[in-house]
Amino acid sequence: MLENTILHVDMDAFYASVAEKDDPSLRGKAVVVGAGARGVVLSANYEARKFGIRAAMPVGRAQRMAPHAIFVAPEHHRYAEVSETIMEIFRSTSPLVEPISLDEAFIDVTGAKKLLGTGREIAQSIRAQVLEREGLTCSVGIASTKFIAKLASGRCKPNGVLEIATDRVLEFLHPLPVNAIWGVGPKTAEELMKLGLHTVADVANTPRTTLIRALGEATGASLYELAWGRDYRDVVSDEPDKSISAAETFSYDIEDHEIILRELLRLTEKATHRLRERDMSARTITIKVRFADFKTINRSKTVPLPISGTQEVYEIAKKLFQALKLDRARLRLVGISLDGLVDGTDGPEQLEMRFDGNEREKGWREATKAIDEATGRFGMGSVRPARLFKPKKPGSDPEAS
Repeated sequence: MLENTILHVDMDAFYASVAEKDDPSLRGKAVVVGAGARGVVLSANYEARKFGIRAAMPVGRAQRMAPHAIFVAPEHHRYAEVSETIMEIFRSTSPLVEPISLDEAFIDVTGAKKLLGTGREIAQSIRAQVLEREGLTCSVGIASTKFIAKLASGRCKPNGVLEIATDRVLEFLHPLPVNAIWGVGPKTAEELMKLGLHTVADVANTPRTTLIRALGEATGASLYELAWGRDYRDVVSDEPDKSISAAETFSYDIEDHEIILRELLRLTEKATHRLRERDMSARTITIKVRFADFKTINRSKTVPLPISGTQEVYEIAKKLFQALKLDRARLRLVGISLDGLVDGTDGPEQLEMRFDGNEREKGWREATKAIDEATGRFGMGSVRPARLFKPKKPGSDPEAS
């Protein structure tokens, strides 16, 4: 049987590298993507990382760590454009491409080796094409499993290639700390530390039954297998979206419900537009609210028939928010998530079943269609709900999802 050859391609400091590509004057300087003291760092180039700045760190803290660094606002549409070009390069190599995010993907090149050469040769070709077309560097891990390929790419950054042969997997894997195992977050790592397990080798040499007793059936069994380098997952191409979401972190805490509902409408417009772009509808609407003390709550509603219209979704989100009865509670974040996605937007039969000929709802449907057409022609934001043209929303930083 032909052994699998899987690549994990990870762009180097992607968002920051795109910023440098678009503004060459930033090169050689510490660059951080993230703006507003209440925002979070999305990316930091390697110059900025020398000062300890990392993704997901509060921007305010990063500014204190490196006051001289250059902080730039995120440009998500730009990252999506560059990502699309990069993914095209991946797909020209193999049809088995599984994007993990805008800047990383697994590629199963097992069937491409006859035509394109060894896994290392294919990896070098991909890196050369990305550099030529976008002027960006990437790191590539090569292995027979997704788990080891991803670990390898993380250990050859930046701008490197690392291949882990099957007979070297345990030699590579076992000295690593326990949090290198897929699925080991802070809480699981703490539990493993309590058991005296500090390295992957420690986990591998612990009886499976002990791990299951301490961590539960699913987690214990999974960690045991991964600790021995066993990962049976295939590269899955074009996996459908599981959810679409949008959230906003305010630059200062907000207690005015009108401002919050206006922001919720803007986020709903953004999320439902992305939903319709993919020709999909959602069955479950979820709102997220984060208070000034960082406590976060979520509330959801599942509808009988999938929906995709901005107003339909907003009415549900609005009722979920109002049902919280927050009075004058101060909020720092609000968000919306569309889940239970299915192919296709609302059809005539669905409308008839849901609204029983309600002309008002049909009117919203027609208005949404017209807005989408205008957006396709003139760009996002060219047509907006009137409510969004009221007093300017508070300065804020996007929390992308």
